[in-house]
Amino acid sequence: MAPRTTGIPDDLYEDVRTLWEYHQMHHELRACSVGIGLGSHDLGVATFSAELFHRGFVPLLVFTGANSPTTRERFPGGEAVHYHLEAVRLGVPSEAILLENRAVNTAENIRFSRHLLADRCVDVDSVLLITRPYQQRRAFATCRKIWPEVEVICASQHMSVSDYIASIGDVERVINMLVGDTQRIMEYPKLGYAVEQEMPPPVLDAYARLVHAGFTRRLIDSVNRRDR
Repeated sequence: MAPRTTGIPDDLYEDVRTLWEYHQMHHELRACSVGIGLGSHDLGVATFSAELFHRGFVPLLVFTGANSPTTRERFPGGEAVHYHLEAVRLGVPSEAILLENRAVNTAENIRFSRHLLADRCVDVDSVLLITRPYQQRRAFATCRKIWPEVEVICASQHMSVSDYIASIGDVERVINMLVGDTQRIMEYPKLGYAVEQEMPPPVLDAYARLVHAGFTRRLIDSVNRRDR
């Protein structure tokens, strides 16, 4: 049963946890050519990017992201800009950070970061893709489609869904994002945005129950289809 502090209804907790676990790739961290921090509402991406830099996993960070309806108020200067400020505050040298501040979806995050690194003549054979915990699988599938030549290692802060919701402070947002990302895993390969991922029956069942419970705000029939 879910701890009451999470705010997740008890009858939905296992479904939320099932999607949470599914979206994490559980990759083993290793040194990569570059770390790419994908912009979002979650400043923890910048925090963990700085940690990975200090631990020697990457010699260079790219922060990518303009704004979206979910981040405009929180990060008025743009997602990448605020990530950069946070990483510098945490001791990452500014010269070890590149900024890409035009991307408005995950595909653009990766495509524009790739172009930026090529323009700077940075040789890349592996990418440490740093995301929100529940964005790992979609980011992986997108990167494999757009940049198939590189090895992709996904990374995010290690925490339970309960701890993550406590850190964000908005249980409905997190559940809606989990449901939305699950739908994108199913639909985006059909649209040519990502490679296919296995969808185990328990994941499909959990997704269907959460949609039925009303967590539909992030489904792609209710948002701009460019949000990929």
